[in-house]
Amino acid sequence: MFSNFGVLDFSTPELLIILAIVLLIFGGKKLPELSRSLGESIKELKKATSSTKELKDEVKGQVDEVKNNLN
Repeated sequence: MFSNFGVLDFSTPELLIILAIVLLIFGGKKLPELSRSLGESIKELKKATSSTKELKDEVKGQVDEVKNNLN
């Protein structure tokens, strides 16, 4: 049976090969910029998901308040 993350099970030689290919494609000067932009993207995604949860909680509170007013 296959697991969801079975594809991501890399060993050390495989990771080194992938890193070498990325280095060849993007070059040494672009890697810090690429990793910085990836980190900023992840940070923005986390901020967006947390604001979505806050919005959901606010809407739920308003719906509960309307239900209480109707009763």
